[in-house]
Amino acid sequence: MTVTSSANNNKEVNGHSQRPLVLSCIDGSRYTSAVCDYAAWIAVKISAPLKLLHNIERGNVPAVADLTGSIGLGSQEELLEELTALEQQRSRLMVEQGKLMLQAARERAEQAGVEQVATCQRHDSLSESLIELEDSIRVLVLGIRGEDSEQGLGTQLETVVRSLHKPILVVNRDFQPPQRIMLAYDGSEAARKALALVAGSPLFRQLSCHLVFVGPAEAAEGLLAEASAVLDDAGLAVTASRLEGKTVEALTAYQAQHDIDLTVMGAFSHNRLRDLLLGSITAKMLLSTQQPLLLLR
Repeated sequence: MTVTSSANNNKEVNGHSQRPLVLSCIDGSRYTSAVCDYAAWIAVKISAPLKLLHNIERGNVPAVADLTGSIGLGSQEELLEELTALEQQRSRLMVEQGKLMLQAARERAEQAGVEQVATCQRHDSLSESLIELEDSIRVLVLGIRGEDSEQGLGTQLETVVRSLHKPILVVNRDFQPPQRIMLAYDGSEAARKALALVAGSPLFRQLSCHLVFVGPAEAAEGLLAEASAVLDDAGLAVTASRLEGKTVEALTAYQAQHDIDLTVMGAFSHNRLRDLLLGSITAKMLLSTQQPLLLLR
């Protein structure tokens, strides 16, 4: 349920922008300002509208009916009424707090040069809200940790990444305009989507692109040549490298060595059993990297 929605020079139909938009998840956590800044950077670069979303999870607002179980038989009705009033007040305060965060984020985005900014507040789980909004999303931006380490964006991140088929930028540091990107390429369907995005998006123009493959030389030669040709045709400055060792360790070491600002890679396999047995490279990268990750499925 949408609680409030507003826009600046941006027409919307049923709460959805008529143009594919950059969607930024605002939750008041450590990375909220950085999430807003990265989303604004993307929106300006690709000339897209920006929507700022604040979700109030159902679990964060206890149902009034739940209070009766802690009162006991024969308790005074005044106590129940008082507890009910407190929960209603808490719910109103959470809504108002969210509105203030959205207003501050909108002003920040407008100062960064975004011309079309909308705000939206919903009472729903984050994944449910994003699935409902998916058709309108061009790029999703969210923080790697939520306001509540147990219930915030951090614990929902894998669900969100697995549920959406849109590019997702996961922010884990303060904003820094990217100058060098790394494209982790292995020839998979998700990696090919990442390659097509880097080659075709104005977001990566004027940036230095490091194309890397982790694995044996016999596999690397053809894959790197194939991907390099696509990037060269797009006019990008490309440095292609084959890395050895364990995938996550090799990628994070390369990031540090070459001062990479942003990594682009495919997200998760379709084989959940394999992920459970071997561990997901995506999940390990999210835990290990010190730079934002742009994920594609």
